[in-house]
Amino acid sequence: MKHFIDSEWVEKADKMGVYDPYDNSLIDYIPKADLKDVAKALDAAEKGYQITRRMPVHQRAQILYSTAGIVQRKADEFSQVLARESSKTIKEARKEVGRCVNTLTVSGEEAKRIHGETISFDSFPGGENRKGYYYLNPIGIILAITPFNDPLNLVAHKLGPAFAGGNSVILKPSSLTPLSAIKLGEAFLEAGLPPEALQIITGNSSEIGTTLIKDDRVKMVSFTGGINAGKSIVSMAGIKKMGMELGSNSPVIIWRDSDIDWAVESCVAGSFWAAGQNCLGVQRIYIHKEIYDEFKDKFLRKTRQIKTGNKLSEETDMGPMITATEAIRVERLVNDAVASGAKILCGGQRNGAFYEPTVLENVPKTCQAYREEIFGPVVHLFPIDDIDKAIAEANSLEYGLHAAIFTRDVNLAFKAAYEIECGGVMINDSTDYRLDSMPFGGVKNSGLGREGIKFALLEMTEPKVICFHH
Repeated sequence: MKHFIDSEWVEKADKMGVYDPYDNSLIDYIPKADLKDVAKALDAAEKGYQITRRMPVHQRAQILYSTAGIVQRKADEFSQVLARESSKTIKEARKEVGRCVNTLTVSGEEAKRIHGETISFDSFPGGENRKGYYYLNPIGIILAITPFNDPLNLVAHKLGPAFAGGNSVILKPSSLTPLSAIKLGEAFLEAGLPPEALQIITGNSSEIGTTLIKDDRVKMVSFTGGINAGKSIVSMAGIKKMGMELGSNSPVIIWRDSDIDWAVESCVAGSFWAAGQNCLGVQRIYIHKEIYDEFKDKFLRKTRQIKTGNKLSEETDMGPMITATEAIRVERLVNDAVASGAKILCGGQRNGAFYEPTVLENVPKTCQAYREEIFGPVVHLFPIDDIDKAIAEANSLEYGLHAAIFTRDVNLAFKAAYEIECGGVMINDSTDYRLDSMPFGGVKNSGLGREGIKFALLEMTEPKVICFHH
């Protein structure tokens, strides 16, 4: 594979391998960018912005619609690439490709809805004889830094609204899963995107990231990743916009009147999708004592039915983690929790990059596995009998992306919805439900700003006031 800088697909002698986490086989090589590539990308993106900011809305929208159509037409190709380079099974990959098509389509629609408003300047004395309005102006170069866990749709979530708003983009995809992003870039260019508008630069973030982040020409950093990397970016970025989704430790409350079978099905899927490498993944489940044993038995039975193995097999439900190193990290967290008093109800074994779907109970609230985002196929069960205490537990950590409650009591649902501190509360769905057009983001250490096309578009534009004194 090549990366795309200054309107050219560029190959370099210095390369990095991209490996299939299933068997560590080499899929392809990508260029390892250096600071000369960074400088070239920044200069090209500056030229690109002078083109995109002048593009008419209908042209921006049509490029996005056409890109969506290309991805749809080549869905099988995209799914194969995505499944091979990432942790996702072929079934999970197809769903992500479908979501990418939707993300790009909605981006095209939202490009036509960038509206301003008239301003009543005469609403205050001294404003007589003035008329005016504001409109939303593109901000310039957006640096998009994307992770490995949703290597196609999360790229679309940054590129779609950025181009809808008239910006140019420098895309730095994860070096573990860059192939889907590169393939999406090819689709944009095939759809008619001016080549100057998009730079795709591959390599080690530690070597090229600082220069990209610090450059004053970059007007916004849109980042999805971990909290430590997020803090580092904020500390070095200077005065520019930030959009950050930094993960979570998502809580679910299962009340005694819930539909237990649906709650089990939903939470098992939410716990182990993409081998648990999901920022919305279920991590803590607080279950009413009256139904705790029934829920636990059904949850374990469903979890034990999950089939792990070859990601390209239609029979496989869960693939490996992205690397053996990540699986070892999860193994250590679980072992530490067990040493502190937690009990493994099922799973708990690692084989290379595979870590079994794992369910724990009696997890001490002082251990790392409880307090941090595990980002792996591990979930904790806790008995509760008081809704206020359950909500307090849900709010007890420095994360707040999504939470969920299962109940038939509408009053209880509203109470949880308004008292749990997070970016979204799912009622009778697990925490991993997301519609790509809804505002998406968190509070506390879960991030800054909101994605979801309309809302990202607001972040990627800024109001400009026009006032006429007549």
